Amino acid sequence: MQEFDTIIIGSGIAGMTTAIYLRRENLNVLLIEKEMPGGQMVKAPHIENYPGYGKIEGANLAMHIYDQVTSLGPQMVYENVIDVEDFENQKIVKTESNIYKAKTVVIACGREARKLHLPLESKLIGHGISYCATCDGAFFKGKDVAVIGGGNSAVTEAIFLSNICRKVTIIYRSEELRSEASLREKAEAIPNIEILYHSTVTQLNEAEGKLVSVTLDDGKILDIEGLFVFIGYEPKATFLTNTNVETKNQYIVVDENMRTSHKGIYACGDSIQKEVYQLTTAAGEAAIAAHQIKKDLLI
Repeated sequence: MQEFDTIIIGSGIAGMTTAIYLRRENLNVLLIEKEMPGGQMVKAPHIENYPGYGKIEGANLAMHIYDQVTSLGPQMVYENVIDVEDFENQKIVKTESNIYKAKTVVIACGREARKLHLPLESKLIGHGISYCATCDGAFFKGKDVAVIGGGNSAVTEAIFLSNICRKVTIIYRSEELRSEASLREKAEAIPNIEILYHSTVTQLNEAEGKLVSVTLDDGKILDIEGLFVFIGYEPKATFLTNTNVETKNQYIVVDENMRTSHKGIYACGDSIQKEVYQLTTAAGEAAIAAHQIKKDLLI
C-alpha cells in the first residue's frame, strides 16, 4: 500500500489550493474527490467577488484552478470516502473501493445543500425540485419557478433564473432578504421576480410524478413547475465518526493553523466552524493548512 505525505479529501477551492501549495513543496499528495473538482463553485452561474476576475462563471474558475493543480502532478482519484482512522503517526483513509495511508490528512470536502425535509421531496428531485439553478435552470425555460431562501446563493440563482424562466418567485421566511445589498437591489429591480416575505413552503404537490405547485403556510397555492432550494448547507464530513475529531454543529473545529483536535489531521474551507464562508477565505485557509503541514512533517 502506497503511503502519501498528505491525503486531501475534497477538491473544491480549499482542497485544490492545499494541493497546489503542497506539490510546490514536492510533497507526495493524493487528492480524493467524490464527484467533480470545484465543489460548490461549479454551481455558481457567476462569481463577482474573487480577486482578479470582475465576473467569471464558477465552472470556468474551477477549471482554471484544476488545470493548475494537475500541472503539478498530484495523484487524484474519484472515490467516496467512508472512514478515516487515526493511528498517531499514520492515518488510514478508506473509500468504498480502496484503502490509503498517509502521514497527514486534510478534510476539505465542504458542504452540501440543506433539504426541506418535506414529504415527496426526495421523490421529486429531478422532477421539479433542484438545488442548483445553473445545473437545471435550462429545463424550465419559459416556465414559472420559485426559489426558497434569502441569502446570497438564493438571490444570485433567482437572478440567473429570471433570464430563463417566465416568472421567478422568491419565497423567504423573514421580512428582508439577507443577501448582499447589491444583489437584493438587483433582484428587486427585475420585473419578472416577485418576493414573498414571511412565507414558507409547507407542502409539495405533484401530478403524474412531477411538481405542479407548492402550498404556503398561509394556505396559498403557488402554481410552479420548478422549485430551487437554497436554505443553507450542511457539512459533508460524516466519515469522521470513528476519529472523534472535535466538531461544533457538525462543523470541524480547528485552531488558527487549521489543525483539528487530532495531531496530523487538518481541515479547511467550508468543512470548518467559522464566520465567513467565501472562496477567498477557503483559499487562505488552505494556504495556512499547507504551511502547517510542511512544518509538522519536518518535526
